[in-house]
Amino acid sequence: MAFWVYILRCNDASYYTGHTDDIHKRLYEHTAGTHPNCYTFKRRPVEMVFMQEFPSREEALRSEQQIKGWSRKKKEAMIRHDWNEVRRLAKPKKPD
Repeated sequence: MAFWVYILRCNDASYYTGHTDDIHKRLYEHTAGTHPNCYTFKRRPVEMVFMQEFPSREEALRSEQQIKGWSRKKKEAMIRHDWNEVRRLAKPKKPD
């Protein structure tokens, strides 16, 4: 069974990151607003801007948690598949 990490761009230009074992069903749920307490409910319509497959739920969840800690710029670099920029943004800033 495959598991997915995904990023949605919401109507207010914010990003939502999640994981699932059924990417089509989960996108439908976000789009239709089937979960009123979900972050995306009041921010529809949403657009799937990134998804990545993983072999286990644990790996997908780890990736989701990691991405949620990233800056907006780093998420946008990943969405563009700009892996050099993702790496650059991952480097710690040098103290002044």
